[in-house]
Amino acid sequence: MAELTASGQGLAAEAHRRIIGMILEGRLPAGARLQEAALGQELGMSRTPVREAIKRIESEGLAVQEGRFLKVRRLPRAEIEEIFFLRLQLEPEATRAAATALAPARIEEMAARTRAFIAGDASIGQWQLDDAFHAMMLDAQANRAVIGVVAGLRRRTCMFDRSQVPDRYLRGFEEHLDILDALGRGDGDTAARLMTDHLTHARDAVLGRLDALEDQKARRP
Repeated sequence: MAELTASGQGLAAEAHRRIIGMILEGRLPAGARLQEAALGQELGMSRTPVREAIKRIESEGLAVQEGRFLKVRRLPRAEIEEIFFLRLQLEPEATRAAATALAPARIEEMAARTRAFIAGDASIGQWQLDDAFHAMMLDAQANRAVIGVVAGLRRRTCMFDRSQVPDRYLRGFEEHLDILDALGRGDGDTAARLMTDHLTHARDAVLGRLDALEDQKARRP
């Protein structure tokens, strides 16, 4: 198969970004089919860049082949536990380092964005802000491998948004503010502890949602 041209690669990257956005927003929930023709029509693109984007999404662990169809993955409980186990090993220590590595102005800028989001600023996207916060913590260590690993782990749980775990919707961002407050004081130990709590709460909410879904399935006649 011929390699994509530079423009074709750009379209494939754009298709990937927009399809991931549809997953994050819940427009493509777990179990939804990833069909080239339908997605191409919605995105206003030909099948080729959409096909490449779908292949990339599959390679990232967000889609799986079920029979004749490729679908957004439903993550099993054991995989969720593994994802958060790894994040709990990496992110608290990165957050501890952020207390001395991040400029105070950057911490305050993130806090201001977070406060605006909590107050209802519709121009700030949930996942974009969440990604920016966690990436900022990891930037403090300047370890590109760790940054890439955590980004991949986060993508695999991206379908657990406000529609799936509504109780975590604003509470998670309030926890971000607590972490930022500790960082602003230069208290890395407290910031690391709060990040551990934050990730543990997120894990428990996701696992609780999975348990609820399984309970619903078991109750069906």
